Amino acid sequence: MNSRERFLACHRFEAVDHAPFIEIAAWGQTVERWRSEGMPSDVDTSFYVGGNEFFGFERWEYVPLNVWMFPGFEYEFIEEDERTTTYRGGDGIVRRAMKLGTAGGMQPCMDQYLSFPVKDRASFEAMKQRYDAKTPLRYPRWWADVARCYVGRDYPLALTGIGGFGLYSMMRAWMGTEAACVVFYDDPVLAEEMLDFMTDFFLELSERALTDVDIDWFNYFEDFAGKGGPLVSPKIYKQFLMPRYLRINEHLRRHGVDVISLDSDGNIDALLPLIIEAGFTQICPCEQAAGTDMLAIRKEYGTALAMMGGIDKRALSKGRKEIDAELHRQAPAMLEGGGYVPTVDHSVPPDVSYDNWMYYLEAKRELVFGGK
Repeated sequence: MNSRERFLACHRFEAVDHAPFIEIAAWGQTVERWRSEGMPSDVDTSFYVGGNEFFGFERWEYVPLNVWMFPGFEYEFIEEDERTTTYRGGDGIVRRAMKLGTAGGMQPCMDQYLSFPVKDRASFEAMKQRYDAKTPLRYPRWWADVARCYVGRDYPLALTGIGGFGLYSMMRAWMGTEAACVVFYDDPVLAEEMLDFMTDFFLELSERALTDVDIDWFNYFEDFAGKGGPLVSPKIYKQFLMPRYLRINEHLRRHGVDVISLDSDGNIDALLPLIIEAGFTQICPCEQAAGTDMLAIRKEYGTALAMMGGIDKRALSKGRKEIDAELHRQAPAMLEGGGYVPTVDHSVPPDVSYDNWMYYLEAKRELVFGGK
């Protein structure tokens, strides 16, 4: 089987020669550490874009549509001290960021968010001007040539990348987490208008790509849960988010896309029946620190949901014994049942040594390929 056939068959719970062999991402600080510990400096560590020959990851790619605001806000420096800098970025968010420990443009910890660009209806109306689906730069230049390159490919192709489009995630980027949670109560009419606008924007933007290219899957980036559960209740999900998911997912299916993934950290167990009802067929990254139990999900929902992730990143910072134990805790049973792509349950953090990473990959290779 080639990578495309394998990816699709796996997510459809069909027979495969082996599960896809891929990983998601690593922190910039992790990459910096690995290079200091012997990884060649010319290794491309953008795992989720185009696979990775050095680590033996299969190829998988994304149609590079620009789903974010355009034009962005002008950068505005506000202040700095010895440890931090405060500025308004291109996304319109005012943030205070750590200066020490930054690697590859990635801060060593989350920024402190001080204000967001959408605060009320007037600022939402202003934000809408930055989301014109017809803006030429939303598609790669020479799109017809790009589309021709996808014909006859042997690797899976997604509509947008991880961390791309989502409904709640876009509200959070516009308003901040707290405001994006309470707007459903404080101003439900505005919440409905924002969600309808996002949905219409995405449908218009994606029509050309879905018409010109045979797309395999789509990944919503939402991140609407924490360790204690989802940030939106089932009631809010059903009233506000589900109608828009249904519109988008029906649009995707009309164009032959039947692998529809929901990317959310945290524990989304309470939402799983509604996630299935909304037409999702895969969830990731199945975060272990949040108590996500893939075997329990599989037992309850069967083949309704394929899964990707689920290997606890924290185990990789320990010894080989702990890495082996984590690899064999859930993954063998999940692989036996199909519909599972084993990967670390998030970006690989910087407490994982290069030696441990390479051992993990070799142990996972044995698990996925066996004696092949």
